[in-house]
Amino acid sequence: MMHRRSIYATVVLLISCVQSTHAFSSVSSQSARSAASLASSFNAKTQSNPLSLQYQRSLSIPKKSPTSLNAVEGDFDPDAIKNSVSAVQSGSIKARLRALYKFTRPHTIRGTILASFAGTTRALIDTPGAIATANWGALLPRAFIGMIALLLGNAFIVGINQIFDKDIDVLNKPFLPVASGEMSGRVAWFAVLFSGIVGPAIVYNFFPMMLFKLYMLGWTLGMVYSVPPLRTKRNPLAAGLTIATVRGFLLNFGVYYAVKDAIGAPFGWSPKVSFIARFMTAFATVIAVTKDLPDIEGDKAYNISTLATKLGVSKIANGATVCLLLNYIHAILTGVLSKAGTFNVIPMVGGHAALAVMLLTRFKELEPKKLASIKTYYKHIWDLFYLEYFLYTLI
Repeated sequence: MMHRRSIYATVVLLISCVQSTHAFSSVSSQSARSAASLASSFNAKTQSNPLSLQYQRSLSIPKKSPTSLNAVEGDFDPDAIKNSVSAVQSGSIKARLRALYKFTRPHTIRGTILASFAGTTRALIDTPGAIATANWGALLPRAFIGMIALLLGNAFIVGINQIFDKDIDVLNKPFLPVASGEMSGRVAWFAVLFSGIVGPAIVYNFFPMMLFKLYMLGWTLGMVYSVPPLRTKRNPLAAGLTIATVRGFLLNFGVYYAVKDAIGAPFGWSPKVSFIARFMTAFATVIAVTKDLPDIEGDKAYNISTLATKLGVSKIANGATVCLLLNYIHAILTGVLSKAGTFNVIPMVGGHAALAVMLLTRFKELEPKKLASIKTYYKHIWDLFYLEYFLYTLI
């Protein structure tokens, strides 16, 4: 039965890879049109600004007619951004909630939620009899509380980054609520302080001290990433290590440990947990580098040194693709060379082979001189990141 489920799950994964191609193609098209509209609206400002002229030329996409829609995550359309700001200023509760949602950076929230579900599933499967004997009346509320704590930690880290990166985001990410004016500095600080206080309080009161210490380590690393005087994002190595540690190791280990503690089972480094910790730490390191690809112009303007500003889009994309490909090869070899029965071979080998093919396909579509294409390439990396958590529950 497990063998049949593994085959079925791998087929589903392959189908999802194909479907995501069409989904991201649509996103890329929309981003291209909206990016052109932004370049047009800033034309008057760019006449005396070589940096902005370079940014505008990089878009080189046909103009888009005005829109009545509100701006969404990744939307560069100045008319949509203006509509969103106006809706907030009119007192719309829906518009304010939309701004708060964007403030939490939805693509990072999806990663946190998937890591939580996958880690919980993995811990339950790895513990014989846990699913049948678990006290779900106590376990589910505890899991929900833990999820809230993780989301608050996520909101704290990405929120404080937007506050201290406001001037840079005006160039790089004008759709973000602090940069666009949808969210005032006072509201942004309230959201950050609330998240930064309530999240740790939840972990301290409901979970073991070890988890609280791990949570506060991630909390601290996320804060110093953005906040002066350390502001580790200015150093490529420190920035990469910060993101890899928080999203690669701490998140995956922490969730697994918390579930084991909740069901009263001793923690143990199973081969599958060790694998996902290694794999996701390497993957998060790649994300830490490629996240700067769409932000090169703004980072240069504010003297933020990143590998992307030093090496350029092509070299970073080439290196990132090679690193991820090696990560997938490592996953395939782990499945092949491990002792029989350690992993489910079909999702471990076949699933990672499918994702490796998807990676190479996306890389071939990259046009390094077009901002819309760069953004799509970066979104594809997150897509692969999400799909890995699906595989994690099957291997």
